Amino acid sequence: MSKLKNIIKQLSTKDYTAIYDSLINSNAEKSAYLLKFMREKQLSDTRIMEELEVNNNAYYTLRSRLNQKIEEYLLQEMESPRTSLIKKVATVHDIIFTKKRAIAIASLKKLEKELIDYDLSNELTIIYKTLKKLLINSPEDHFAYSQLYNRHVAYMLALDKAEDMLGNYFKKYGEYFLTGSESDKIGLELMQSEMNNIANLYQSHRLFVFQSFVNIFHELKVLKVARPEMETTFEAIQTIFDQYYLDATYYHLILVLDYLKIEYFKLTDSTTRLNKGIDDISESLPMFVSNYSLYTFSPAILLAKQKYYLAERTEKMMYGESKELFEDYEINKHNLPEYVVYMNYRVSGCFFAEKYDEAAKFLNNLLNETSLKKYPNTFLEVKLFLALQYVMLKDHDLFNQLVNSIQRQIRLLGKDECAHAILIIKICKTALNDTKKGKKTKLSLLVDKLNLVLPQYYSPFNYINLNESFIDKLVEV
Repeated sequence: MSKLKNIIKQLSTKDYTAIYDSLINSNAEKSAYLLKFMREKQLSDTRIMEELEVNNNAYYTLRSRLNQKIEEYLLQEMESPRTSLIKKVATVHDIIFTKKRAIAIASLKKLEKELIDYDLSNELTIIYKTLKKLLINSPEDHFAYSQLYNRHVAYMLALDKAEDMLGNYFKKYGEYFLTGSESDKIGLELMQSEMNNIANLYQSHRLFVFQSFVNIFHELKVLKVARPEMETTFEAIQTIFDQYYLDATYYHLILVLDYLKIEYFKLTDSTTRLNKGIDDISESLPMFVSNYSLYTFSPAILLAKQKYYLAERTEKMMYGESKELFEDYEINKHNLPEYVVYMNYRVSGCFFAEKYDEAAKFLNNLLNETSLKKYPNTFLEVKLFLALQYVMLKDHDLFNQLVNSIQRQIRLLGKDECAHAILIIKICKTALNDTKKGKKTKLSLLVDKLNLVLPQYYSPFNYINLNESFIDKLVEV
């Protein structure tokens, strides 16, 4: 059963009715019927599609939107008690001036306890500051709350620094992903070390979560190592999320935990768990890619999803599903690694569906709308992928113009650094210019060599199957 079905089954009758009525009142009847079918009837996805009279792509989008609607409702319900508490903190000065001193202190101490339960650290600082002022004539109590205030301010500064470090680490990883540079790798190691130093200053579940996000990601994606102990850390993080289930940040960070598990399952060959993990997160794909880059390298989920299509041999479905899913996607061209990976995903979908003209338009837009000169390797990779589209379109003129530009770039970067690029050009020229006699044999030899020299940094050719089927496509050009 999918994650969405599980969530729907676990909704209380009150919540289910409220969501259903909201969908009906907003003229989202199909989403309402999908909610009803998933909760009340034991129907397969195929049968639900028949009942709703939608195709596979539209059903995929419908599920994604329903999932978002449910999340918005649950988040709103979750925020209610927290919002009420925050409003109370905003009235502390009224309490001081309008209540008797004993009542004011008792009210503030009650707020202190509630804020600790909800882990509202910023608001807790205000309460400690106010209590130490009120208790200025009680030396012991004043000292105790002064110490609590000072420690809490120091903790808040550490927490802010840790959050900044988290975002900066994943920004740096984006650069490393595109360059594969050893200096960027060293930068990541220094940031990881700094995060550990900050987290080790305090016994804090929030610092533990941030620290774990960095450490696990670093081992999985930079060092390419998956340790069995990571599963214990996953469980510890989930326990924290369960304990602070009303925490809005943790509610959203469940997706980061789900993503890290996917990367772990990839390295441990846990195919069943990997497939389930990708299926569960698929409904939140656009939101995860665009909104979670401060807490992980979120675009990487698209690469995992693409590999999933290839492993399942369903890559031809990728075009239609991605077109529906990313219909309202807000592209962030300032976040270059995210933009490059997103375009890679859309172009790959076009390539698998043999829509080469559309793929070429995507790649030309990427080249025209961004400056990739800071990332010469990525610049080269995008041009190579575009060259492949021109080959499939049998456009000799555009291909030859582009190859001249690619060859100039290869000379600048050095042939030793571009062995795979030289092979890709040879493969493209062979496909476009050779007669069919002996063409497949020649292409097979070149593709076998290419598979051995693909780069460790970003290349779209790492995310398409360079196999017999790929060779057959080239032979038919």
